[in-house]
Amino acid sequence: MVFGLFPQVAPLETWTHRRRPLNRQQNGNDDEASQMSNTEANQAATGAPTERTRMRRYHWLARYDKETIDAIIDAGIVCQVGYVIDGLPYVTPTNHWRIDDYVYWHGSSASRMLRAQTAGIPVCFSVTHLDGIVFSRAAFNHNINFRSVMAFGNAEFVEEDLKREVLARFTDRIASGLWEHARKPTEQEWKATRVIRLRLDEVSAKVRVGPPIDDEDDYKLDCWAGVIPLKTVALPPEPDPKLIKATEVPDFIKTFQLQRR
Repeated sequence: MVFGLFPQVAPLETWTHRRRPLNRQQNGNDDEASQMSNTEANQAATGAPTERTRMRRYHWLARYDKETIDAIIDAGIVCQVGYVIDGLPYVTPTNHWRIDDYVYWHGSSASRMLRAQTAGIPVCFSVTHLDGIVFSRAAFNHNINFRSVMAFGNAEFVEEDLKREVLARFTDRIASGLWEHARKPTEQEWKATRVIRLRLDEVSAKVRVGPPIDDEDDYKLDCWAGVIPLKTVALPPEPDPKLIKATEVPDFIKTFQLQRR
């Protein structure tokens, strides 16, 4: 089964996400912003579903369309869910999957996190993909290429019948055919598993692509600048040493591919 939690995954951030020289924000000569069409720029400034999801810093990187948001969520397996319990903030990495306008995650029925989220507390859901390291001529302008989604709302508990349906779909999302291949959960295992979902009503994406953006004078420097693209790839399968001899490798293992884009 694939009901277990994945390890911590933290999105990367660089100086340029937190601060940028005032002259580069105010002189109207930001090449990165100019790469967008007028329509895209207008949507980035005004298309947010709510004030809370409206991008203020680097608003030209914002994406509010469903197609982009769904694609970023679907390209990942690991998300982070932020919430507050008894006045203390927590961020928990877990597995996620999307069905229509809901994103789902799961865990142990004994989990303090899931018990709290079942009560409908506010949560923040996020997914980040690192697509490249951007090397600039100036240390201040080093950056990353990335795709990210952030959603807000109140999580809700998934009832038993739907829980069983969506967990089967999640399992086949990892590898088509995996649900039928493995032993089905026992009633005790079903009881030990809880599923939470969040409706994607208040959500936005942020995407950066392309080469470094340097200050005009820095283009004269004899420094290498560019991008090292990054991607997650599947390596050859490693059989369990306890496999029964002559166990056949299923087709979904032979043809396994990560759905990263």
